[in-house]
Amino acid sequence: MIPFLDLRSINLAQRADLLAAFERVLGSGWFVLGHEVQQFEREFAQCCGAGHCVGVGNGLEAMSLVLRAWGIGPGDEVIVPSNTYIATWMAVTHVGARPMPVEPDPASFNIDPARIEAAITPRTRAVIPVHLYGRPAEMAPILGIARRHGLRVLEDGAQAHGASYRGQRLGAHGDAVAWSFYPGKNLGALGDGGAVTTDDLALAERLRQLRNYGSSRKYHNAEIGFNSRLDELQAALLRAKLPTLDAGNRRRAAIARQYLDGLAGLDAALCLPAVAADAHSAWHLFVVRHPQRDLLAQRLAEAGVGSMIHYPVAPHLQPAYASLGLAAGSLPISEALHAQVLSLPIGPTQSDVQTQQVIDAVRCAVASLQPCSPAAGAA
Repeated sequence: MIPFLDLRSINLAQRADLLAAFERVLGSGWFVLGHEVQQFEREFAQCCGAGHCVGVGNGLEAMSLVLRAWGIGPGDEVIVPSNTYIATWMAVTHVGARPMPVEPDPASFNIDPARIEAAITPRTRAVIPVHLYGRPAEMAPILGIARRHGLRVLEDGAQAHGASYRGQRLGAHGDAVAWSFYPGKNLGALGDGGAVTTDDLALAERLRQLRNYGSSRKYHNAEIGFNSRLDELQAALLRAKLPTLDAGNRRRAAIARQYLDGLAGLDAALCLPAVAADAHSAWHLFVVRHPQRDLLAQRLAEAGVGSMIHYPVAPHLQPAYASLGLAAGSLPISEALHAQVLSLPIGPTQSDVQTQQVIDAVRCAVASLQPCSPAAGAA
Protein backbone atom coordinates (compact mmCIF):
# COMPACT_ATOMS: atom_id res chain seq x y z
CA MET A 1 0.00 0.00 0.00
CA ILE A 2 1.30 3.45 -0.92
CA PRO A 3 0.01 5.73 1.88
CA PHE A 4 -1.36 9.14 1.12
CA LEU A 5 1.22 10.63 3.49
CA ASP A 6 3.82 8.62 5.41
CA LEU A 7 4.42 10.74 8.52
CA ARG A 8 6.24 7.87 10.20
CA SER A 9 9.00 7.78 7.60
CA ILE A 10 9.20 11.57 7.45
CA ASN A 11 9.77 11.88 11.20
CA LEU A 12 11.97 8.81 11.60
CA ALA A 13 14.31 10.24 8.96
CA GLN A 14 15.09 12.94 11.54
CA ARG A 15 14.91 10.74 14.60
CA ALA A 16 18.32 11.74 15.99
CA ASP A 17 17.69 15.48 15.59
CA LEU A 18 14.19 15.24 17.10
CA LEU A 19 15.44 13.26 20.08
CA ALA A 20 18.22 15.79 20.61
CA ALA A 21 15.63 18.58 20.60
CA PHE A 22 13.56 16.70 23.17
CA GLU A 23 16.59 16.19 25.42
CA ARG A 24 17.46 19.87 25.13
CA VAL A 25 14.03 20.92 26.36
CA LEU A 26 13.96 18.27 29.08
CA GLY A 27 17.34 19.37 30.34
CA SER A 28 16.44 23.04 30.34
CA GLY A 29 13.60 22.66 32.84
CA TRP A 30 11.68 25.41 30.97
CA PHE A 31 8.54 24.36 29.11
CA VAL A 32 6.47 27.45 28.20
CA LEU A 33 7.63 30.53 26.23
CA GLY A 34 11.30 29.87 26.71
CA HIS A 35 14.48 29.87 24.66
CA GLU A 36 13.25 27.37 22.07
CA VAL A 37 10.19 29.44 21.17
CA GLN A 38 12.27 32.60 20.98
CA GLN A 39 14.85 30.96 18.73
CA PHE A 40 12.26 29.35 16.49
CA GLU A 41 10.46 32.68 16.09
CA ARG A 42 13.74 34.30 15.04
CA GLU A 43 14.66 31.47 12.65
CA PHE A 44 11.24 31.15 11.04
CA ALA A 45 10.93 34.92 10.57
CA GLN A 46 14.29 34.85 8.80
CA CYS A 47 13.17 31.91 6.67
CA CYS A 48 10.04 33.82 5.62
CA GLY A 49 11.78 37.13 5.05
CA ALA A 50 9.61 38.75 7.71
CA GLY A 51 10.56 41.14 10.46
CA HIS A 52 8.74 39.30 13.24
CA CYS A 53 7.29 35.91 14.11
CA VAL A 54 4.94 35.16 17.02
CA GLY A 55 4.36 31.51 17.93
CA VAL A 56 0.79 30.58 18.92
CA GLY A 57 -1.24 27.48 19.66
CA ASN A 58 -2.41 26.59 16.15
CA GLY A 59 -3.24 27.99 12.74
CA LEU A 60 -6.86 28.84 13.53
CA GLU A 61 -5.84 30.91 16.54
CA ALA A 62 -3.09 32.56 14.50
CA MET A 63 -5.77 33.99 12.22
CA SER A 64 -8.32 34.85 14.88
CA LEU A 65 -5.76 36.60 17.09
CA VAL A 66 -4.62 38.78 14.19
CA LEU A 67 -8.20 39.78 13.40
CA ARG A 68 -8.79 40.55 17.08
CA ALA A 69 -5.58 42.58 17.27
CA TRP A 70 -6.84 44.66 14.36
CA GLY A 71 -10.07 45.37 16.23
CA ILE A 72 -12.25 43.42 13.80
CA GLY A 73 -15.44 42.14 15.42
CA PRO A 74 -19.25 42.19 15.41
CA GLY A 75 -20.74 44.13 12.52
CA ASP A 76 -17.62 43.77 10.39
CA GLU A 77 -17.15 41.66 7.26
CA VAL A 78 -14.06 39.79 6.12
CA ILE A 79 -13.65 38.48 2.58
CA VAL A 80 -12.65 34.79 2.48
CA PRO A 81 -12.32 32.21 -0.31
CA SER A 82 -15.37 30.04 -0.86
CA ASN A 83 -12.96 27.19 -1.63
CA THR A 84 -10.84 26.56 1.45
CA TYR A 85 -10.60 24.61 4.66
CA ILE A 86 -13.28 25.80 7.06
CA ALA A 87 -10.75 27.13 9.61
CA THR A 88 -10.34 30.25 7.47
CA TRP A 89 -14.03 31.03 7.91
CA MET A 90 -14.05 30.06 11.59
CA ALA A 91 -11.32 32.56 12.42
CA VAL A 92 -13.63 35.31 11.20
CA THR A 93 -16.60 33.91 13.10
CA HIS A 94 -14.59 33.58 16.31
CA VAL A 95 -14.12 37.35 16.49
CA GLY A 96 -17.81 37.97 15.80
CA ALA A 97 -17.39 39.16 12.20
CA ARG A 98 -19.10 37.72 9.11
CA PRO A 99 -17.18 35.73 6.47
CA MET A 100 -18.00 36.92 2.94
CA PRO A 101 -17.08 34.20 0.45
CA VAL A 102 -15.61 34.88 -2.97
CA GLU A 103 -15.36 32.19 -5.64
CA PRO A 104 -12.02 30.76 -6.81
CA ASP A 105 -10.23 30.73 -10.12
CA PRO A 106 -10.78 27.05 -11.10
CA ALA A 107 -7.29 26.83 -12.60
CA SER A 108 -5.47 27.81 -9.40
CA PHE A 109 -8.10 26.79 -6.78
CA ASN A 110 -7.33 30.13 -5.07
CA ILE A 111 -9.57 33.15 -4.57
CA ASP A 112 -10.19 34.97 -7.86
CA PRO A 113 -8.93 38.57 -7.54
CA ALA A 114 -11.33 39.65 -10.30
CA ARG A 115 -14.28 38.79 -8.05
CA ILE A 116 -13.08 40.47 -4.84
CA GLU A 117 -14.04 44.08 -5.51
CA ALA A 118 -17.70 43.19 -6.07
CA ALA A 119 -17.82 41.65 -2.57
CA ILE A 120 -16.57 44.77 -0.79
CA THR A 121 -19.15 46.70 1.24
CA PRO A 122 -18.88 49.59 3.73
CA ARG A 123 -18.51 46.92 6.45
CA THR A 124 -15.56 45.12 4.87
CA ARG A 125 -12.44 45.32 7.01
CA ALA A 126 -10.05 42.68 5.67
CA VAL A 127 -9.31 40.05 3.04
CA ILE A 128 -7.93 36.59 3.80
CA PRO A 129 -6.37 35.00 0.70
CA VAL A 130 -5.45 31.35 1.21
CA HIS A 131 -2.41 29.81 -0.47
CA LEU A 132 -4.36 26.63 -1.03
CA TYR A 133 -2.55 23.33 -1.59
CA GLY A 134 0.76 25.23 -1.40
CA ARG A 135 0.22 27.44 -4.46
CA PRO A 136 0.52 31.17 -3.69
CA ALA A 137 -2.56 33.26 -4.30
CA GLU A 138 -2.29 36.21 -6.73
CA MET A 139 -1.06 38.64 -4.12
CA ALA A 140 -0.26 41.61 -6.40
CA PRO A 141 -3.83 42.27 -7.55
CA ILE A 142 -5.24 41.32 -4.13
CA LEU A 143 -2.97 43.82 -2.40
CA GLY A 144 -3.80 46.47 -4.98
CA ILE A 145 -7.53 46.08 -4.33
CA ALA A 146 -7.02 46.06 -0.56
CA ARG A 147 -4.91 49.20 -0.58
CA ARG A 148 -7.43 51.08 -2.73
CA HIS A 149 -10.20 50.25 -0.27
CA GLY A 150 -8.21 50.60 2.96
CA LEU A 151 -8.45 46.88 3.85
CA ARG A 152 -6.07 44.72 5.83
CA VAL A 153 -4.67 41.57 4.21
CA LEU A 154 -4.15 38.45 6.31
CA GLU A 155 -2.65 35.56 4.36
CA ASP A 156 -3.51 32.00 5.33
CA GLY A 157 -0.20 30.24 4.72
CA ALA A 158 -1.06 27.00 6.51
CA GLN A 159 -0.31 24.91 3.41
CA ALA A 160 2.48 26.96 1.88
CA HIS A 161 5.62 26.84 4.05
CA GLY A 162 8.56 27.78 1.85
CA ALA A 163 6.51 28.83 -1.19
CA SER A 164 7.35 32.05 -2.99
CA TYR A 165 5.55 34.65 -5.08
CA ARG A 166 7.35 36.81 -7.63
CA GLY A 167 10.72 35.94 -6.19
CA GLN A 168 9.82 36.63 -2.56
CA ARG A 169 9.09 34.02 0.09
CA LEU A 170 5.62 34.02 1.54
CA GLY A 171 5.78 35.63 4.94
CA ALA A 172 5.26 39.36 4.56
CA HIS A 173 3.51 40.20 1.30
CA GLY A 174 0.35 41.22 3.15
CA ASP A 175 -0.02 42.78 6.58
CA ALA A 176 0.36 39.41 8.31
CA VAL A 177 0.60 35.71 7.50
CA ALA A 178 -0.94 32.97 9.65
CA TRP A 179 0.78 29.58 9.74
CA SER A 180 -0.14 26.12 10.98
CA PHE A 181 2.38 23.49 12.03
CA TYR A 182 -0.11 20.62 12.14
CA PRO A 183 1.86 17.34 11.75
CA GLY A 184 0.88 16.84 8.09
CA LYS A 185 2.14 20.25 6.93
CA ASN A 186 5.36 20.74 4.97
CA LEU A 187 6.80 22.07 8.22
CA GLY A 188 4.94 19.94 10.71
CA ALA A 189 5.31 19.62 14.46
CA LEU A 190 4.54 16.46 16.41
CA GLY A 191 1.33 18.04 17.64
CA ASP A 192 -0.49 21.33 17.14
CA GLY A 193 1.28 24.62 16.68
CA GLY A 194 0.98 27.88 14.79
CA ALA A 195 2.57 31.26 14.19
CA VAL A 196 2.10 34.70 12.68
CA THR A 197 4.75 36.46 10.60
CA THR A 198 4.60 40.19 9.92
CA ASP A 199 6.70 43.28 9.36
CA ASP A 200 4.45 45.22 11.75
CA LEU A 201 6.20 45.53 15.11
CA ALA A 202 3.12 46.92 16.87
CA LEU A 203 1.03 43.96 15.67
CA ALA A 204 3.68 41.49 16.80
CA GLU A 205 3.82 43.04 20.28
CA ARG A 206 0.02 43.01 20.57
CA LEU A 207 -0.08 39.33 19.53
CA ARG A 208 2.54 38.40 22.12
CA GLN A 209 0.32 39.96 24.75
CA LEU A 210 -2.94 38.46 23.48
CA ARG A 211 -1.53 34.93 23.27
CA ASN A 212 -0.43 35.03 26.92
CA TYR A 213 -3.54 35.96 28.94
CA GLY A 214 -3.27 39.58 27.82
CA SER A 215 0.00 39.87 29.69
CA SER A 216 3.43 41.11 28.69
CA ARG A 217 4.69 40.96 32.29
CA LYS A 218 3.99 37.97 34.52
CA TYR A 219 0.85 38.36 36.66
CA HIS A 220 0.14 41.79 35.14
CA ASN A 221 -2.74 41.64 32.66
CA ALA A 222 -3.35 44.61 30.41
CA GLU A 223 -6.36 43.07 28.65
CA ILE A 224 -8.51 39.95 28.49
CA GLY A 225 -6.29 37.64 26.50
CA PHE A 226 -6.01 33.99 25.61
CA ASN A 227 -3.85 30.97 26.28
CA SER A 228 -2.48 30.34 22.78
CA ARG A 229 1.25 29.75 23.10
CA LEU A 230 3.45 27.68 20.84
CA ASP A 231 4.65 24.83 23.04
CA GLU A 232 8.33 24.94 23.96
CA LEU A 233 8.85 21.30 22.96
CA GLN A 234 7.07 21.75 19.62
CA ALA A 235 9.23 24.81 18.95
CA ALA A 236 12.36 22.74 19.55
CA LEU A 237 11.12 20.01 17.21
CA LEU A 238 10.25 22.60 14.56
CA ARG A 239 13.73 24.06 14.86
CA ALA A 240 15.13 20.61 14.11
CA LYS A 241 12.91 20.31 11.04
CA LEU A 242 13.22 23.83 9.63
CA PRO A 243 16.64 23.29 7.97
CA THR A 244 15.15 20.43 5.91
CA LEU A 245 12.12 22.41 4.65
CA ASP A 246 13.62 23.52 1.34
CA ALA A 247 14.98 20.07 0.50
CA GLY A 248 11.61 18.55 1.32
CA ASN A 249 9.87 21.08 -0.92
CA ARG A 250 12.27 20.37 -3.76
CA ARG A 251 11.45 16.68 -3.43
CA ARG A 252 7.73 17.47 -3.51
CA ALA A 253 8.26 19.58 -6.63
CA ALA A 254 10.10 16.70 -8.30
CA ILE A 255 7.22 14.35 -7.52
CA ALA A 256 4.73 16.91 -8.87
CA ARG A 257 6.73 17.16 -12.10
CA GLN A 258 6.77 13.37 -12.40
CA TYR A 259 2.98 13.33 -11.98
CA LEU A 260 2.46 16.14 -14.49
CA ASP A 261 4.62 14.41 -17.09
CA GLY A 262 3.24 10.93 -16.42
CA LEU A 263 -0.43 11.94 -16.48
CA ALA A 264 -0.34 14.55 -19.24
CA GLY A 265 -2.82 13.93 -22.03
CA LEU A 266 -4.33 10.90 -20.33
CA ASP A 267 -7.99 11.91 -20.47
CA ALA A 268 -9.75 15.22 -20.97
CA ALA A 269 -11.87 14.49 -17.90
CA LEU A 270 -8.80 14.34 -15.65
CA CYS A 271 -7.72 17.89 -14.81
CA LEU A 272 -4.18 18.30 -13.52
CA PRO A 273 -3.08 21.25 -11.36
CA ALA A 274 -1.84 24.27 -13.28
CA VAL A 275 1.69 25.55 -12.66
CA ALA A 276 2.00 29.26 -11.97
CA ALA A 277 4.49 31.24 -14.03
CA ASP A 278 5.21 33.81 -11.30
CA ALA A 279 5.23 31.62 -8.20
CA HIS A 280 6.82 28.51 -6.72
CA SER A 281 4.33 26.22 -5.03
CA ALA A 282 5.23 24.33 -1.87
CA TRP A 283 3.28 21.39 -3.36
CA HIS A 284 1.70 20.60 -0.02
CA LEU A 285 -0.91 18.70 -2.00
CA PHE A 286 -1.13 17.43 -5.58
CA VAL A 287 -4.81 17.79 -6.42
CA VAL A 288 -6.45 16.47 -9.57
CA ARG A 289 -10.07 16.84 -10.63
CA HIS A 290 -12.33 14.22 -12.15
CA PRO A 291 -16.13 14.13 -12.56
CA GLN A 292 -16.13 10.56 -11.21
CA ARG A 293 -13.87 11.41 -8.29
CA ASP A 294 -15.34 8.95 -5.77
CA LEU A 295 -15.09 6.04 -8.18
CA LEU A 296 -11.54 7.05 -9.09
CA ALA A 297 -10.58 7.06 -5.38
CA GLN A 298 -12.16 3.65 -4.98
CA ARG A 299 -10.21 2.22 -7.91
CA LEU A 300 -6.97 3.66 -6.55
CA ALA A 301 -7.63 2.10 -3.14
CA GLU A 302 -8.22 -1.27 -4.82
CA ALA A 303 -4.83 -0.84 -6.50
CA GLY A 304 -3.14 -0.10 -3.16
CA VAL A 305 -2.83 3.68 -3.56
CA GLY A 306 -4.03 6.02 -0.82
CA SER A 307 -5.74 9.31 -1.63
CA MET A 308 -7.72 12.00 0.20
CA ILE A 309 -10.32 14.63 -0.59
CA HIS A 310 -9.41 18.24 0.26
CA TYR A 311 -12.26 18.98 0.84
CA PRO A 312 -15.51 17.03 0.36
CA VAL A 313 -17.94 19.73 1.57
CA ALA A 314 -17.67 23.45 0.88
CA PRO A 315 -17.74 25.64 4.01
CA HIS A 316 -21.06 27.30 3.10
CA LEU A 317 -22.75 23.88 2.92
CA GLN A 318 -21.49 22.74 6.32
CA PRO A 319 -24.07 22.67 9.15
CA ALA A 320 -21.81 25.07 11.06
CA TYR A 321 -22.65 27.81 8.53
CA ALA A 322 -26.30 27.06 7.85
CA SER A 323 -27.16 30.39 9.49
CA LEU A 324 -25.58 32.27 6.57
CA GLY A 325 -28.39 31.01 4.33
CA LEU A 326 -26.10 30.09 1.43
CA ALA A 327 -27.98 27.22 -0.17
CA ALA A 328 -26.62 24.65 -2.61
CA GLY A 329 -26.00 26.34 -5.93
CA SER A 330 -25.13 29.72 -4.43
CA LEU A 331 -21.38 29.22 -4.97
CA PRO A 332 -21.29 26.90 -7.99
CA ILE A 333 -17.58 27.01 -8.81
CA SER A 334 -16.57 26.03 -5.30
CA GLU A 335 -19.26 23.37 -5.13
CA ALA A 336 -18.09 21.83 -8.40
CA LEU A 337 -14.50 21.73 -7.19
CA HIS A 338 -15.47 20.11 -3.89
CA ALA A 339 -17.33 17.43 -5.84
CA GLN A 340 -14.35 16.67 -8.09
CA VAL A 341 -11.03 17.17 -6.28
CA LEU A 342 -8.80 14.27 -5.24
CA SER A 343 -5.35 14.51 -3.67
CA LEU A 344 -2.70 12.01 -4.76
CA PRO A 345 0.15 10.89 -2.50
CA ILE A 346 3.00 13.37 -2.21
CA GLY A 347 5.64 13.69 0.49
CA PRO A 348 9.39 14.19 0.86
CA THR A 349 10.13 10.50 1.49
CA GLN A 350 8.08 9.21 -1.44
CA SER A 351 10.32 7.48 -3.99
CA ASP A 352 10.30 7.75 -7.78
CA VAL A 353 9.25 4.10 -7.92
CA GLN A 354 6.27 4.77 -5.65
CA THR A 355 5.33 7.83 -7.68
CA GLN A 356 5.42 5.82 -10.89
CA GLN A 357 3.23 3.19 -9.26
CA VAL A 358 0.70 5.92 -8.45
CA ILE A 359 0.84 7.15 -12.05
CA ASP A 360 0.27 3.63 -13.37
CA ALA A 361 -2.64 3.13 -10.98
CA VAL A 362 -4.24 6.45 -12.00
CA ARG A 363 -3.84 5.69 -15.68
CA CYS A 364 -5.41 2.27 -15.23
CA ALA A 365 -8.24 3.63 -13.07
CA VAL A 366 -9.09 6.49 -15.41
CA ALA A 367 -9.10 4.17 -18.41
CA SER A 368 -11.64 1.95 -16.64
CA LEU A 369 -14.10 4.76 -15.90
CA GLN A 370 -17.08 5.53 -18.10
CA PRO A 371 -16.87 8.80 -20.04
CA CYS A 372 -18.50 11.61 -18.14
CA SER A 373 -18.85 15.34 -18.78
CA PRO A 374 -17.27 17.69 -16.24
CA ALA A 375 -19.66 19.23 -13.73
CA ALA A 376 -21.10 22.64 -14.52
CA GLY A 377 -19.14 25.57 -13.15
CA ALA A 378 -15.81 23.72 -12.96
CA ALA A 379 -14.41 25.09 -16.20
